[in-house]
Amino acid sequence: MKVLSVASEIAPLVKTGGLADVVGALPAAIRAQGVDMRTLVPGYPVILKALKGGVQVMTEGNLFGGPVQVLLGEAVGHKLYVLDASHLFWRDGGPYAAPDGYEWWDNAERFAALSWIAARLAHESDQKGWKPDVVQAHDWQGGFAPVYMQRLGASHDTGSVMTIHNIAYTGSVGADAMRDLRLPWEGYNAGGFEFYGRISALKAGIAYADKVNTVSPTYARELTTPEFGMGFDGTLAHKGGDFSGILNGIDVDVWNPATDPHIETYKVLRGKLKARAALVAEMGLAEASGPLCVVVSRLTEQKGLDLLLAALPGLLARGGQLALLGSGDPWLEGQFREAAARHPGHVAVRIGYDEALSHRLIAGGDAILVPSRFEPCGLTQLYGLRYGTVPVVAMTGGLADTVIPLTVATRIAGVATGLLHAPGNAAALSEALGTLCDVWANPGLYQQMQRNAMKHPVGWDVSAAEYAALFKEAAKTP
Repeated sequence: MKVLSVASEIAPLVKTGGLADVVGALPAAIRAQGVDMRTLVPGYPVILKALKGGVQVMTEGNLFGGPVQVLLGEAVGHKLYVLDASHLFWRDGGPYAAPDGYEWWDNAERFAALSWIAARLAHESDQKGWKPDVVQAHDWQGGFAPVYMQRLGASHDTGSVMTIHNIAYTGSVGADAMRDLRLPWEGYNAGGFEFYGRISALKAGIAYADKVNTVSPTYARELTTPEFGMGFDGTLAHKGGDFSGILNGIDVDVWNPATDPHIETYKVLRGKLKARAALVAEMGLAEASGPLCVVVSRLTEQKGLDLLLAALPGLLARGGQLALLGSGDPWLEGQFREAAARHPGHVAVRIGYDEALSHRLIAGGDAILVPSRFEPCGLTQLYGLRYGTVPVVAMTGGLADTVIPLTVATRIAGVATGLLHAPGNAAALSEALGTLCDVWANPGLYQQMQRNAMKHPVGWDVSAAEYAALFKEAAKTP
């Protein structure tokens, strides 16, 4: 089976979050299932510079403001189609925003172009004769692909799957962009891509795709409710059996404490002490009587990090410490900087993105905190499990699907891997951190949870098989 994955980012080349990790890991993971997956990505400078052996396989004279070509090549082990469109993607800044932090004014056109090329590849094949059986569109940036596939006639023999990584990002633009975006007016309605008087690329993908999935079973259930669905709950509920949740995995070769080049490597818990000591020294922390908690996250209210600020005094009073890496909301950045200034040696903060430091934090920490108000899947708790860093997470989405909570029953059975708390509640988070400190004071219990965590399966084996089955269901030919 041939599958074209359409995404705005791909690890390790371009990454702003977990989407990139999934897009980067899935092709290799699913190859064992007999699936030939290639990935279509924008021609950002970093991708074009990394592309090896790129050959032109498609052109278009004027795509949303300029000529484009599609290159087929390889980069860091990935088979890539790259949309080389300098007027859309050859820019400084990030994939979605300019250096000043403001979103690009033409993001709708930029990612509509990506979707259009995906539909053309599905309809015509490339000049080498490769034609997908299924197109997998990731998030709103690929959302118009199923619409364009229908417009071009590709949907007759090519299936489509819309994968939602985070429903909070809708890809919304004014209805006056209909003609410019090459969208059919008959689709501008409640059953199509109209969303509160505007066009939504995400809703387009949901409405037009043959199958829709998201990145954990619990998040799939949550999205059909008004509390979590953010206006899409009715549309998703209407999909019925064509909407499902498949849990994300992680690349267990990249995230492997026994071989990780960024850390003092270890295979057993005794070796983890070296990684912890190295992190304490690097972050300028003092010796303490409680657990060293780490956070690697975007700093947003969605991630519940304002709740962590409220719960932090209780953790510090129990002898705990915090080491944080992230960036995002300027207010949260400032608040965590202030916390570090008030508690030198006990709170350490690094604002920004640093992949190597994220590995060292997760390896050296005693616990990893993910207090999200909602979380489609989450990956950092999976990294924590892999490294024996006990997750303390909110009971929502994929966090609830991946962490076995410490309860009376799981303690008796000896199977707990972490602690769960109610989402969106600072008091519940404080209570969980208090329980963490209690567990930390019981070395036998804490180390048992660490060993359980390190044995817990976090790779792609099971999920890759589920994706292969989903693609088979979506395909229009046997």
